[in-house]
Amino acid sequence: MSGRYSDHDVEHYERPRRRTRPRTKERPSYDDAEDGVVVTVDRGRFTLLLDGRVVMAMKARPLGRKGVVVGDRVRVVGDTSGDDGTLARIVEVGERATVLRRTADDDDPVERVLVANADQLAVVTALADPEPRTGLVDRALVAAYDAGMEPLLVLTKADLADPEDFLSTYRSLGVPWVVTQRGDDVSALEERLAGRTTVLVGHSGVGKSTLVNRLVPDADREVGHVNAVTGRGRHTSTSAYLLALPGRVGGSIIDTPGIRSFGLAHVEPAMLISAFPDLDEATGTCPRGCTHGEGEPECGLDDAAEAGTVEPERVESFRRLLAARSTTDY
Repeated sequence: MSGRYSDHDVEHYERPRRRTRPRTKERPSYDDAEDGVVVTVDRGRFTLLLDGRVVMAMKARPLGRKGVVVGDRVRVVGDTSGDDGTLARIVEVGERATVLRRTADDDDPVERVLVANADQLAVVTALADPEPRTGLVDRALVAAYDAGMEPLLVLTKADLADPEDFLSTYRSLGVPWVVTQRGDDVSALEERLAGRTTVLVGHSGVGKSTLVNRLVPDADREVGHVNAVTGRGRHTSTSAYLLALPGRVGGSIIDTPGIRSFGLAHVEPAMLISAFPDLDEATGTCPRGCTHGEGEPECGLDDAAEAGTVEPERVESFRRLLAARSTTDY
């Protein structure tokens, strides 16, 4: 028989065994890991803030597909000096207090986490140039209530239009607001942001980056302009970025890219109404399966509004938010 081995040689039918180290169930304890917070994410690299140092890091393999987003509190090992060319490893992600989520579209089952551990969501909208679009505002409010975050309306460019018409739409919801204009100080906004972690969301061109640069003078966020033909702004922020507010204010803000889609497929009507205790109480007499929307037969909200136990305007505003889950006009 030709060949290297005969039929009587063991090597002829037994493949050599791989010489690998046996797996162990023991895992590192990471007792020497340092605590940090994720500032921004860019193509699989994470910028962290560790005890005042800016550190670049990657995600450790044991984390698998576990997502790491801006605002996450993480534990890090490796070279955490922050020197050029160094790269640390994220080995643990802390439990999240809040999660701001969205879907690409309303029929998309895949949720995307935008930021973690923020306690306030500031919806930034211009009163003119571009014209305010309540669709996005309503959707952002729904997302805030779903995430357990407190909402805040930030109205910009008040020098171009009276804010009263816009505010009349949201006053019954009890959402706090701040009005700003070009050249005005931002002390009123600083009071609302002080000591908190606030996410800024809004369409492109509404003035988010301008506000960020005034709140954090060394932020140097690029400012965009509104297209005179389409009436829409150009995207200037390309990724979410966490910035610490000056010491006299305290807290931090998270600037996000201008939003083009804000799907709410993950939000259930029961989750939304739970953010309004007075309305939730009025739905106790609703028939089974009631969504509390406009036209629902025998809905307790209609009875409560007619009886005067809840404000009809508040019911109307809630139902507008409920309808925002399925509208495409934003």
